[in-house]
Amino acid sequence: MPKRSTDELFQLIKSLEKAEKRNFKLFVQRNATTPDMKTVQLFDALDKLEDYDEEALLKKNPDIKKQQLSNLKAALYRQIMASLRILKDDNNIQLQLHELMDYARILYNKGLYLQSLKTLDRIKQDAKTYHQLTYWLQALMFEKKIEALYITRSIENRAEILSKEVADITDRITMIGRLSNLSLQLYSWYIKMGHARDEKERIAVKAFFESNLPKNTEHYYTFYARHYLYECYAWYGFILQDLLMYYRYCQKWVDAFEKEPYMKGVDTQLYIKGMHNLLNAHFVLLNYDKFNCTLKQFEAFYQSKEANSNDNNRTQSFIYLYVAKLNKHFLEGSFTEGLKLVPEIENKIQEYRLKMDRHRVLVFYYKIACLYFGSGDNEKAIEYLNRIINWKVDLRTDLQCYSRLLHLIAHYELGNYDLLEYLIKSVYRFMAKMQNLSVVEEEIFRFLRKSFHLDKKQVKTAFTALKNKLEKYKDNPLESRSFMYLDIISWLESKIKNVPVQEIMRQKFQKAQQDTRAKQV
Repeated sequence: MPKRSTDELFQLIKSLEKAEKRNFKLFVQRNATTPDMKTVQLFDALDKLEDYDEEALLKKNPDIKKQQLSNLKAALYRQIMASLRILKDDNNIQLQLHELMDYARILYNKGLYLQSLKTLDRIKQDAKTYHQLTYWLQALMFEKKIEALYITRSIENRAEILSKEVADITDRITMIGRLSNLSLQLYSWYIKMGHARDEKERIAVKAFFESNLPKNTEHYYTFYARHYLYECYAWYGFILQDLLMYYRYCQKWVDAFEKEPYMKGVDTQLYIKGMHNLLNAHFVLLNYDKFNCTLKQFEAFYQSKEANSNDNNRTQSFIYLYVAKLNKHFLEGSFTEGLKLVPEIENKIQEYRLKMDRHRVLVFYYKIACLYFGSGDNEKAIEYLNRIINWKVDLRTDLQCYSRLLHLIAHYELGNYDLLEYLIKSVYRFMAKMQNLSVVEEEIFRFLRKSFHLDKKQVKTAFTALKNKLEKYKDNPLESRSFMYLDIISWLESKIKNVPVQEIMRQKFQKAQQDTRAKQV
């Protein structure tokens, strides 16, 4: 498990690039005083630490007294932020608009009202072009203030025009706010609970969605209104495992950026998240050719200026690109080949440890565990599963449940029968407590309990019987969730045929490719 620090100053310093560190030193030197030199000393000391350790920090820097540390850290934090603020980012439209708004206020305070209004006109034009409605509204409100206090223009009906513009923008922002709220709430539900587990949850999610989805959304054509509408339907479809709905709206999500490509630079994170979800939709629907095409598109974007413009974009691009690369090996059944990615992923997790949320780390661990399990290395699979199991259960309870189930099966594969009786009871109780037991899981537990008392011939017959039972549930929306997390059918086939799991997956992949080519002919 990667070490994480909660010290905000330490996190900020570790996020700085070389140019930003150099700029900070120059910034302090221009305003040098004796106290500032101590903040530089503290900056250098924190920069050298791998992980935040206050005791070690004070021991190595005796000039910094413990009673001074709190004030020094606060002063250093402010200095770093001030030095970052003066670094101009020509690619960030939000910072540019904020800067223009500052200029407009400065001109207004100097009594240069016409110059201030001219700057506000530029803000409105740029805000309109890049769909930044909140900045547009700020400019309009400021313009109203100037027009109300000073006679500046002779344009007829100026008051009516401004009032109508403000009402229109406010209406659009309200719609975007409602749609973004719904999207966030659905996403939060998924992060906590995963997919809908039973009919009761499906009904609850459906009722929540329908009661909170705004009416007349078709009348709003702004980029962000459409975007959040697509997001809402994408999460809704994914939670209900309506995978075709999920795919359709993920495609609309990405297509919106392709229609206005400059928005990739304005809101890069939303584009990255859209590509991830589109790749995931192709993955769960087994659309290998479309998955491959989208993956190549994302790999090209990974090298782009937008993807590398800041740490946030770099981190998010890495997470979703490498999740997709792992998924490609699951589709192809090339588990052993996929293990070559593990050292690089581990290095990146360490590099981005202060920037990656725990949910993403858990997903990587689970996928890596599945790679090891599929390639036949059950001990390494257990090692990664333990990292998930030993983590506090406060999100993705579904991932926690299936990690325990795969952990149990890996021990079964290793023949650790002395542990299995305890593990079966423990995992069963955990999944029942988390309300994560479906018919599929109940059948798996029933089989494992009986398997201790069967000889080799009986076990093979039991494997076949279990496979036949479970195949009946594959197309049931409430049961298919189990197969998304753990391809239990392929594992059973591997036991019946006495070949590795990845061999079964590879054969299925090759057959699917042959069928696709045959249809095309």
